[in-house]
Amino acid sequence: MIALTCPVGTAAQQAPDAPQANPLIRDKFTADPAPLVVGDRLYLYVGHDEAQRDEMFNMREWLVYSTTDMKRWTDHGPILKATDFKWAKKDAWASQAIQKNGKFWFYAAVEHDDTHPGKAIAVAVSDTPTGPFVDAKGAALITNQMTPKGTHSWEDIDPTVFTDEDGTTWIAWGNRQCYIAKLKPNMIEIDGPITEITPPHFEEGPWLHKRGPLYYLTYASLDRSKHRDEKISYATAPSIRGPWTWRGELTGSGKYSFTIHPGIARFKGDWYLFLHNAALTIGDQNGSIGRRAVTVEHLQYNADGTLKPVVQTDAGISAPRPR
Repeated sequence: MIALTCPVGTAAQQAPDAPQANPLIRDKFTADPAPLVVGDRLYLYVGHDEAQRDEMFNMREWLVYSTTDMKRWTDHGPILKATDFKWAKKDAWASQAIQKNGKFWFYAAVEHDDTHPGKAIAVAVSDTPTGPFVDAKGAALITNQMTPKGTHSWEDIDPTVFTDEDGTTWIAWGNRQCYIAKLKPNMIEIDGPITEITPPHFEEGPWLHKRGPLYYLTYASLDRSKHRDEKISYATAPSIRGPWTWRGELTGSGKYSFTIHPGIARFKGDWYLFLHNAALTIGDQNGSIGRRAVTVEHLQYNADGTLKPVVQTDAGISAPRPR
């Protein structure tokens, strides 16, 4: 695998050329960003949007990029295809990777084959953050049949994984319903019950993180009585088990996109919020429902631990961090 390092923003037909400006990746359409910090490098896992013409979604593989300075990104290429899970038939949807026990564990949403119809969550493993990743279980970690109270066949998507200070790893996921469960130490089995923790206007894309004494559940939200495009909202809790308190909206909608997806990381002392919109044009292809572009903004906290509202910009983190 050849890794190409180039400054963000140098792709043809894209302006401005400022490093760190949005979107981050300009030679491919990418979505559902999931950052992972390993030492002095931040890895960014994304889905590859390949929709043609009026296709809604066409996502076959996951890609990973990395940086040491949030300015220059290394393209490590595809790390896994949806069909590398032999029991899955398509749809490389949202993912997240986590490091534990000397391995890198990659959790992702796919479409299961007809033995378990509906969306499912897969888990792959690698010795390095850039792969190669292989199916860690040989079967789905979570299937649609495991959440029978759900309202539709695509509710089991968008996994987020988080290891607490006691070493326990949790996984949360969902579409319209949000679920959470503990993982066994082997990282490929659910340990105990699956609990529903759906916060107000939850649509999809949960992300778990912790800062100080507070746990954060950040997610794509949609108030269907007022809006048609997702925004980012969040809730906080004193424990990973809750109770979760809704804190309201964090961002507006992504430009030209009805979906949005948060990924949060602290890297070299600063906090970042990764998102996507549909503002990128590549050649004769405009951004659309199935052609999105990953962006990043500064993330800041108030003294009480609540998050300051984030305004999505073209400048991104090329602009000074707000004070």
